[in-house]
Amino acid sequence: MKPSLTVKFGQPSWRIATPEVEAFVTETGGQVGPVTFRVKGKAIQPFSVAPWAEEPVAPTLPPMLEVLRGDFFCLPFGGNATPYRGERHPPHGETANRRWKLESHAPERLHLSLRTRTRKGLVDKFVVLRADQSAIYERHVVSGMTGPMSFGHHAMLKLPDNEGSGRISTNPFRQGWVVPESLEKPEARGYSCLRPGAAFKSMERVPTQTGNYTDLSRYPARRGFEDLVLLVSDERLPLVWTAVTFPAEGYVWFALKDPRVLRQTILWLSNGGRHYPPWNGRHTNVLGLEEVTSYFHYGLAESVSKNPLSAKGSTTCLRLDPMRPLVVNYIIAVAPIPRGFDCVARIVPAADAQSVRLASRTGRAISVALDVGFLGVEN
Repeated sequence: MKPSLTVKFGQPSWRIATPEVEAFVTETGGQVGPVTFRVKGKAIQPFSVAPWAEEPVAPTLPPMLEVLRGDFFCLPFGGNATPYRGERHPPHGETANRRWKLESHAPERLHLSLRTRTRKGLVDKFVVLRADQSAIYERHVVSGMTGPMSFGHHAMLKLPDNEGSGRISTNPFRQGWVVPESLEKPEARGYSCLRPGAAFKSMERVPTQTGNYTDLSRYPARRGFEDLVLLVSDERLPLVWTAVTFPAEGYVWFALKDPRVLRQTILWLSNGGRHYPPWNGRHTNVLGLEEVTSYFHYGLAESVSKNPLSAKGSTTCLRLDPMRPLVVNYIIAVAPIPRGFDCVARIVPAADAQSVRLASRTGRAISVALDVGFLGVEN
C-alpha cells in the first residue's frame, strides 16, 4: 500500500521522520520542507516557505516558484532563459518543477525518481534521516544523460526578524564575486545593493553601489534589497562547509559538500527587494545557501559557454556520461551551541568519519554525530 500524501502549505507531500527530525518532501519539485529539528527539547524550523504558498498564483508562474520552500535539487541550475542547443529548460530545471514518482518509502527514508524530457535521462532522489542525528542526507543520481550540465542544491533559511541575528561563515574560499549584472532593476520594481561584478576576499567587506562596503557575514541586513554573490570553493579540500550560527537562539545550521562535485557556493540575500508578484516586497529575511556547479544563477547556456569564472579556472559545468552516473551528495544538520559560541570558524571530521567538530571563533567547540563518509561516493 502506497503511503498517502499530506498537504503541507498547499502542496501534496511525503513525510519522513525520526524522533530528531520531521521532514516533508513535495511531490511537485521534490522540495524538502518544511523541516522540524528537535534539539534538546526545542523544535527548530530553519527553512523558509514562500509567503504565497497557500494563495492563488498566476498560471504562468513556474511550479518551482509556486512551491518555493526548504531545499531542492536543480538540473540544470539557474534561470535557463537562454536555450542551449535547442534545449529549453524551465527555471532550475525539470527536477525543481515537475512531479516526482514514488519508488519507495519508509518512516525515515524516501526514494523518488524523475524521467527528464528536455534532455532525456533519469534522476533518482534519496532523502534519508538517521536515528539519533539531527541531520538530513540527500543523494541525487543522474544517469543516462550526455553532455555538459550545471546543477546544484537550493537551500533557503528563514532568519529571525532581528538584524544580524545569523552569523554566516564558510571554509576559506578562493574568490568571492558579486553577480555581474545587477540582480534587480528599479524600472522592473526590484532593488539591489551590491556593486555588480565586484570581487572580494572577505564576506565582511563587500562593495556596494554607493561606493561603501557592507558585511555579508551578518544577516538579516539591507532590508529592501535583493542581492546575490558567489564563492569559489577550494577543490583541494576534502569537504567544504557552510554554516549559519544563531547565538541568541542557541543553535547552528550547517551543510557539507564535496567541492569536486559542487564547485561554488551562492548566497542569495532576499530581504524584500522585489516588488512585483508574487514577491510584493514580503519575501524578507530569507538566506539562500546554494551549493552548485554553475555560472551564478544564469543557467545552462551561460555555464557551458566560456565565462569569467571558467576563464579563472573554476568549473561551471560537468560533462555527463551515460555510462557513468553523476552522484551528488549533500548533508544538512542542526546542532545546539553553548553560550559564547559566536560563529563557526572550523568544521573538522573525526578520524572515523562518524562525527564532526565545530569550533567557534571564540574557542568554544561542539561535537556532532554525522556520517561524513556519505559524501565520499565515487563520481
